[in-house]
Parts: sequence; C-alpha cells; structure tokens
Amino acid sequence: MARARKRDRLRWSKLYTFSCFGHPHTDEAAGPAAVSGSPVGGPGFSRIVHCNNSILHRRKPLKYPTNYISTTKYNVLTFLPKAIFEQFRRVANLYFLLTAILSLTPVCPFSPVSMIAPLAFVVGLSMIKEALEDWRRFMQDMKVNSRKVSVHKGEGEFEFRHWEDLCVGDVVRVEKDQFFPADLLLLSSSYEDGICYVETMNLDGETNLKLKRSLEVTLPLEEDETFKDFRGIIRCEDPNASLYTFIGNLEYERQVYALDPSQILLRDSKLRNTAFIYAVVVFTGHDSKVMQNSTESPSKRSRIEKKMDLIIYILFTVLVLISLISSIGFAVRIKLDLPRWWYLQPQNSNKLDDPTRPALSGIFHLITALILYGYLIPISLYVSIEVVKVAQAHFINQDIHMFDEETGNTAQARTSNLNEELGQVHTILSDKTGTLTCNQMDFLKCSIAGVSYGVRASEVERAAAKQMASGAADHDNPVEDVWESNEDEIQLVEGVTFSVGKTQKSSIKGFSFQDDRLMQGHWTNEPNSSTILLFFRILAICHTAIPEVNEATGALTYEAESPDEGAFLVAAREFGFEFFKRTQASVFLKEKYTSSNGTTEREFKILNLLEFNSKRKRMTVIMRDEDNRIVLLCKGADTIIFDRLAKNGRLYEPDTTKHLNEYGEAGLRTLALSYRMLEESEYESWNAEFLKAKTSIGPDRELQLERVADLIEKELILVGATAVEDKLQTGVPQCIDRLAQAGLKIWVLTGDKMETAINIGYACSLLRQGMKQISLSTTAGDQVAQDAQKAAKESLMLQIANASQMVKLEKDPDAAFALVIDGKALTFALEDDMKHMFLNLAVECASVICCRVSPRQKALVTRLVKEGLGKTTLAVGDGANDVGMIQEADIGVGISGVEGMQAVMASDFSISQFRFLERLLVVHGHWCYKRIAQMICYFFYKNITFGLTIFYFEAFAGFSGQSVYDDWFMLLFNVVLTSLPVISLGVFEQDVSAEICLQFPALYQQGPNNLFFDWYRILGWMANGLYSSLAIFFLNICIFYDQAIRSGGQTADMASVGTTMFSCIIWAVNIQIALTMSHFTWIQHLFVWGSIGTWYVFIITYGMALKSRDNFQIMTEVLGPAPIYWAATLLVTAACNIPYLIHISYQRSCNPLDHHVIQEIKYLRKDVEDETMWKRERSKARQRTKIGFTARVDAKIKQLKGRLHKKSPSLTIHTVA
Repeated sequence: MARARKRDRLRWSKLYTFSCFGHPHTDEAAGPAAVSGSPVGGPGFSRIVHCNNSILHRRKPLKYPTNYISTTKYNVLTFLPKAIFEQFRRVANLYFLLTAILSLTPVCPFSPVSMIAPLAFVVGLSMIKEALEDWRRFMQDMKVNSRKVSVHKGEGEFEFRHWEDLCVGDVVRVEKDQFFPADLLLLSSSYEDGICYVETMNLDGETNLKLKRSLEVTLPLEEDETFKDFRGIIRCEDPNASLYTFIGNLEYERQVYALDPSQILLRDSKLRNTAFIYAVVVFTGHDSKVMQNSTESPSKRSRIEKKMDLIIYILFTVLVLISLISSIGFAVRIKLDLPRWWYLQPQNSNKLDDPTRPALSGIFHLITALILYGYLIPISLYVSIEVVKVAQAHFINQDIHMFDEETGNTAQARTSNLNEELGQVHTILSDKTGTLTCNQMDFLKCSIAGVSYGVRASEVERAAAKQMASGAADHDNPVEDVWESNEDEIQLVEGVTFSVGKTQKSSIKGFSFQDDRLMQGHWTNEPNSSTILLFFRILAICHTAIPEVNEATGALTYEAESPDEGAFLVAAREFGFEFFKRTQASVFLKEKYTSSNGTTEREFKILNLLEFNSKRKRMTVIMRDEDNRIVLLCKGADTIIFDRLAKNGRLYEPDTTKHLNEYGEAGLRTLALSYRMLEESEYESWNAEFLKAKTSIGPDRELQLERVADLIEKELILVGATAVEDKLQTGVPQCIDRLAQAGLKIWVLTGDKMETAINIGYACSLLRQGMKQISLSTTAGDQVAQDAQKAAKESLMLQIANASQMVKLEKDPDAAFALVIDGKALTFALEDDMKHMFLNLAVECASVICCRVSPRQKALVTRLVKEGLGKTTLAVGDGANDVGMIQEADIGVGISGVEGMQAVMASDFSISQFRFLERLLVVHGHWCYKRIAQMICYFFYKNITFGLTIFYFEAFAGFSGQSVYDDWFMLLFNVVLTSLPVISLGVFEQDVSAEICLQFPALYQQGPNNLFFDWYRILGWMANGLYSSLAIFFLNICIFYDQAIRSGGQTADMASVGTTMFSCIIWAVNIQIALTMSHFTWIQHLFVWGSIGTWYVFIITYGMALKSRDNFQIMTEVLGPAPIYWAATLLVTAACNIPYLIHISYQRSCNPLDHHVIQEIKYLRKDVEDETMWKRERSKARQRTKIGFTARVDAKIKQLKGRLHKKSPSLTIHTVA
C-alpha cells in the first residue's frame, strides 16, 4: 500500500565539508555535453538499465542475470561428473577402478563381485558425504535468497519480494538497518537533501559510517506514489570487482547527469541512521561488486591426503615391482618346468599358461599378479578416513566449549575434508572488524588540565599486576591463571600492594569510567573546573551524531558515525552534559551542574563542521555559544593536535603527553581535545574564503577546502585527552596469546585505516610498547602517470630493502619488529618483482598488519603466504569482504557474527567468536592431525603385513598365482576384521586431554613440524609391516612345514597354514593398534578385542558351511584341538610386536616426546603432588613469542619493577576496578 513519509529536515549537505562534495554541475546538466569525455558507451561501459521497467532486462538483447546467488560446489547437472572426478583424483580409487574392470576378464584370481562391490561402496559413500555437505551450503544460500525487500510493482504501489526475485531496473525501498539486496543507485532518502548513511563493515571492514548522496534531480521521488510514472535510463560500466569506483550517466527528463560512487549503494552494506531510501537496481546477483570479488568455491585437499597419494604411488611401484618378479618367475617356470609336469596336461594349456609362448603367459600373469597383490593398496583406507572425519566433524559441532550462549550458535565443520589441516596451521590471516573486535568502545580514562582521571584498570594493567605478583617474571605462572584470578588486592613486593579489584562489567554500555572527582558534579570542586567544563562540552558538541528516543522505554540513544563518538556522548551524558537534540543549525545540551537552578537546556549554534577523515585525522566544530562568543572545538590524533598548538596553549602538554603514553601502554585508544576563541572579524574573513572554496567547481576543490581548513585549525589551546578501551570480542587477547605460544604466526588484513588497525593491534597485543614498527606506504598511489607509479614503486622497494637490512643488523635477541603496510603500497608489494622481498621481510617480523586492503588484495596476500612459505595457512573473517581470502587459504574459518552469512557460507569451518579458534586448533586440530596421521600409518602397516604374505606364498608355490587365503578371508580383512579398531583410533585417540592441550600450547607444534607423518615415521611403519609379514610367513612355514598337527599324524595342508597365518595377522595387527593407543575407552576395548573374537566366530560359522570347501570344520576339527596352532599364534604375535614394544620403551626412557613426559607426569600424579615441577613443565611447553599478552605483560612487569625500585617499600598503589 502506498504510504506518505515524513522527511527529516536536516540537510547534512549544508553542514558537512568534505564528505558530501561531488559534482555540483551534474544537476544542471543540459545534455550530453555534461558528460563529455565519459567512456560510457565504449568497451567495458556498455550496460543499459531501464529504470522502473525491469521486464526489458529479462529478455534479449539485455537478459541480465537474476539476483539469485549460489556458493555451492555442485548443482543438479554437475554433481555426478564433478563428484566422480573428485573421487577418481585419488590414485587408489583409480587403481581399483582398473582392477574392477579387469576382474571381468579370465585373468582375475577373484570373482568380479569381490572387486566391484568394495569400490562402489567406497566411492558411493564419499559422494553421499559430499552431497550432504553441499546441501548445507545450498540451504544457507536459500536463507540469503529468501530475504525480503519492498519493490515497486506499478501504479505507485510497493510489495515485498524475495531477494532472488529482484531484477535489474526494479525500484526498491530499503528501511533502516536493512541490508541492500543488490547494487543500487540512490534516488532519494528520508533526509531532504537525499543523504543517507551506509555501513560498509561487511565489505571493507570500516566501522565508520559512509555518507551517500542522491542527485538533486531525483529528490522529489520521496513517496511511493511518485514512482507511478518514473522512467529513466542508466548507461554505465559493465560488472566489475572494483568496490570504490563507478562510472555512468542517468538520462532523466531529457537531461543527462553524471553518476559517481557517492550515489551507489553496494549489496551487503547496511542502511544506518536513515529511516528509508528509494533506489533502482543496477547490478544483481553475481554481477554485483561484492560477488565479483568472490571466487568459485575451490576443492581443497589436506597436505596429509596429498602425501598419502604419494605413499600410494610408492606402494603401487612396489606392487608393480613384485608383480614383475612374479610374472618373470611364472614365465621361467612355464618354459622350463611345465613340460615336465605331465600331470598338469601341458598339451591342453591355454594362452594363460602356454609353455610355447612363455612371454605372453608372463604378461597375462602380470595382470593376475597386479590384482592378487592389490591388498598392498588399501581400498578401505579412503572410506575409513571418510567415516573418521565425519565423526571428528560431529565432535567439533557438538563441543559445548565452542557454544556461544549469546547467539545460540555452535561451531560447524562445514567440510570434514580438512580436519587434520587444523593441526598443521603455520600462519593465521585474520580480518579485524567483527572478527577481533565487537565494535564497542568504553570510555575508561581521561586527562584534563594535566590531571589524569579514571581509576579503573584496563585489562592489560590488571593482568600485568596479577602476573607480576604471582612471579610471572620467572614464567612459573601461566597467563590463563591471571585471567581467572579474582583477588581484590595483590602484593608486588613486601609492603607494596596493587589493588585491582574484580573485573566488573559496567552497567552503562560504552562507559566504564570511575573516579569520584568527576562524577556526580564533584568536578566543580576541582582547581581547573572551567577547563573541565570545556572538556565536557567538547565531548558533547564536537560530533556528527543524531539523538534518538526509544518510544517504548523513553531512553535516549545515539546514532554515531563511529563507536568512539558514541562512547564520548555517553560519557558526556554521565558527566552531566546530555546531548538530546540537533537541528540544521544548532546542538542542544542538558547541563546538570553548570547552574544553581539544576538542569539547564543550552543551545549552541553550529557555524561550520570540518569532519574527521583518515587524511585529516581530526574533527573541528565552529560554534557560537549563548554568550555570543565564537569558539572552535577540535579533537584528533595527539600528534596532529600538538603540531597545531599555540605557544600559550601548551601549558598542559608535558603532563598530557605522559598520560597519553601511559594510556597507550595500558592498551587504550587516545584522542587529544583542544579549543580556540575566534574574533568575529577573523571568523567572517575565514568563512568567506571557506564558502568560496566549498562552492568552487573543479578537480582541486578538496585541496582548496583542506588549505582553508588549515588556516583556522591552528593556534589551538590544549584541554586534555580521552582514553577509550576498544572492546575486543571476549577472550581475543587470551586467544591470540595462546596461539602465539603455540607457535602460530598471526597477520591482520583489514580494510580499516592504518591508525585504527594499529590501535586494535595494541588492544589485542599484536603490537606493544617497545616494539619497533616498520611502516610501508606510498603517497603516489592516486597518480596514474607512469613516472609517478615508477617512483612510488622504487621508493617502496627501497623502504623494504632498508627495513630488511635493519632487521638483519639487529643484535638484541629480544627485539621485536612489527610490519604495517597500507593498501596502496601493498599493490606494488604484491607485484612479481617485489612480492618475495616483501614476504621475506614480513616473515622476519613478529606481527604483520595490512591496512586499507581490498577483498582481492586479501586473497592475493593469502596466496602469497601460502605459496611463498609452503606452509598451511588459515584465514578467518566474518564479512563478504573476507570471502576471497577464506577461499584462497588452505583452511577458511567464517565467524557467524553480525555481518551476514557470506563468510560462513564460503568457509570450511564456522565459529561464533574468534576465541573459539584456540580450541578449534589447539585441541581439535592437534587431535585430528595425530589421529589421522597414526591411522594412515597403521593402515599401510597392516596392509603391507597382509599383502606381502600373499606374495611370499605365491613365490613359495612356484609363482602359480595361488593365494594361501580363502577369498572370504581376503574380502573381510579390511571391511570387517580390522576396520573398527582403526576407526576407533581415528575417532577417540587422545595423546593428552583437552585441558592439557590448552595448558601446554607448544604441543601443537607437533602438527606444523609434521612429527607424526614425516618420511621417517612413514618408512618406519612400512618397515614394521615388512618385518611382521616376514615373521608371520616364515615362522608359520617353519613350524608347519613337516610338523604333524593332528593326533593322527596328519601334516598341515594349505588351508590349515593359510588359516593359521591369517589368525596370526589378525592377532598381530590388533595387538599392534592396542600398543599404539594412548587413550582407552570401553569402545576401543570392544572394537579391538571384539575384532579378534569376530574372526573366531566367523571361521567357526564359515567352517560349518558346505561352501567353505577346504575350510570345512577347520577350526572345530583341525586347528582348534591342535596345541601347535595356539602356540604358533602366540609365538608369531609376540615376535611381531616385541620389537615395537622395545622401540617405544626406549623412546619413552631415553628420548621422550613432549606428550610422553606429560603422560608420565599425569600417570604418576606429579601434577598434584609436585606443583612446582608441574608449573615448570608448563612454562617450558610454550613457544617463546614476541607478541601476545604474555610478551606485553612481561614488558609491563619490567616497567612496574623499575618504578617500584624508585619507591619506598611502604608505598601502596591502588587501582580500583
């Protein structure tokens, strides 16, 4: 139904200086001349959009794609061919496909069913798993595609449609706090001048809101009815991945108007601080810029799986080699001996064993041997791994310690192919906004007139004090104990205490300040109360926020462009200066303590507003107060403000500088506040020049505005500084600290500006005081001239070379370097001739922060690290701008936060908070890597043990192609009799508990160092299999060769020897896996001993069947009553496993691994009886790191100790939390 809407009277374009300037001439365009020189219509700029006439875009010649998006790997048509291709990329499956085909020929020693059925089962099960995982992706796509938006259906009426039904040319109405469903051209908004606020956090990580402004010619389109007859044509660029550019024209009412990025609203950004907007759809679905930045879902394989293929190649080589030996031996025997074997009737031989053509017979026997010895290649390995990985993924999904109570989300393994990769991560590449931070600032401290206020400690200060008191200088007490401690007061040295109190959550969001000197109006009693008054007014007036009243509760909230502004306004309100109303020209405050009459409403007229941006790093408001005085209020980065101070304005500079350093050491974000009184004549003169610059037309308009702003933003008087605590996601510093102690490298890739990213680096302890920062940047990024580009590139190369030299010459082993690089510099650094120099420098640095990076650059950096280092990379993010790096990394982790589901849909694993990454890697990653590695090694061991005995017997029997085992034995060996113990190893094995994994983070390095799947261990297991096969075959042959096994004197036949050998194999391999396991539950006992019991149940049952032929009643009548059978089984099993037992006993005694030591400590309960030793071992089990909370606390401890040595022992330090 059509609705009339009340428009806000604020015309921000009249107030803002830098954000809203665009192309003033475009509204007055008189035709094509207005856009002369435009590339529209040329190559790459051929798109035509008929506004409010979408039906034209659903048919040729336009035929644009729908707004439906898909992140799945398969669809109905491609599933079978792509899934089959995925399965037969595995070399073992390819081999068994060939043997299955050959099983249909006479050369096969087994029936076709025994070869085809296992292959079909293995491949089918894997394809079903792939289909289920892709179905989950499809369902998440449907959630996005099913969102609703209001669309003009005609005659001035709007209706709700699903996003997927949206078409190019549709006119949509988007309400406040809704995501934009496609790339849109802004037509009008709830503000009179067509301004709207957009949050692009999902695209570029920026938390500050962006301003967009429509063309003036479309401002009258302010209500539903006005679109009844609306028509227009947009001619613009073709779909591309550039988020920050747009070129096009709007043909409307016989005029042509130029369009630029300030009128474009990108898909997945959000409307904020604006009641509604009207817009027309320009790009839909996969044509939208955010989707253009994404790449096709890749097929990822773990390093272990790739290495497993190499092992199978080796085994296949061995298989071919022994098959060649067998075929040559068979050909020789056929030629030399078969004519003498009259009882075989050589005159009736066929081509498979023709003595006149031994070479041909040898070739046919080669095929037979390849099939016969195929048990060297474990076909059930892949399906067992699939089952194990699905079970592991289930445990990850059900881990209660990764459940987020606030959102109700659990961790999700969206693919189980990469479980073991979680245990081999070398480098983590993380987004910042929404991943590390929760975009909330808390006002904690301030410095006013050279006096520091605020007694509540920051997280860094609390942890440092507690760690110091507990003897952390000697690294005896782990950092996690510091976080969990609830002591109110701690003793640093004798007679010196530090009162920190318990960590308390502030009841006021954004305000954690506590100091009675300023609260409840007590500031009026301070010596510098007039300066404090000015400080509070700067907080309440110098901003661009809008107050909003909640109609239900009556509470006042602020719609601010940044979290910092919101925190300042809340602080001002709590101090008694409540900002409650804004008009086009004024700001209104309710001041509590400035008058004896109680609360007083005051009006401050806003004359000019010079807003904050990343280049200026400051914000200025020029206002006229109630006494008709003109006052300039300015806040900004301390370095910028200090450079603009007057000589008589530096009174508080030394003390404020000291406080700013202390706040920085405490991990707080700081801004300096200042003011200047202006004379009427001075202001009038400046304002005339300012208006002239603001209304100028031309490419240098922004430079003129900056020049004029610099004229007034000088001769400032310093008032003080603010310190806000950037509220990281819960547990982020602790998580980063433990990940650093586990030996992982952490890079931060963010679209945010450099200073914001650096502040976050300090807050989460990736950066700290004393760390040497290397900043790489270039000022020539905007220039397109070739010589300017060349100069910028040469400058950057010189910066990298100098920085690399500085790192190499550093002699202090404790020195730490941090690399910070912006997006423009990164563009050059990622070029082929420079990227390896950049990577080598980055690797030498303790932490790396890349700022102002585009989604594509995130993906390119991830690729550089992955390919340049050759180590496992993990990318973690929560927005659509992180999809590229999530897909490019070896492992992609999506955070199901507030930025939509694009990152989650593209990820391999999803978690709801960054802190859960610690448990995902250090616990589940460690377990999964070790389980899969041991499982695969054991699989090859048991198949070599079994497969080679077939070869030995065939050679023993004259290379006849005869198997010593019954067909059913061979069929059940991998499928039933040895499958469950190895699956239990892969699912339940734990070298240490989850708690120990977290307490001893250095255990994680067993994965990146590939301790359990290196060639030494793989070849060791293969050698163990070779030894066991030799022991099983030759001991049994020696025992049974001429030995009577029955009371009647009968010797053993082939069936008896084969069954005994098979019994020995079942016992040996199951005892071996029992010796391998470190963690037993009733399930492992059931599977291991149950597998041995199942063998005897089977052979007894099978022996009763007439079809068992040679094995009829073999256990009950032949082997069971024979003591030699049981003695041989015991002897051979012992002979197979005693060498391994000796090996692990020697290793644990003389060269133990980390987990061996921990297991022994836990077994002997030394962790309870000898706490000193336990703490010492825990402190050893940390990688020495230069980043993280531990490194930062150590630095703080040194600082505190230095101060304490200067103070008397009786001094007491109090900091109340």
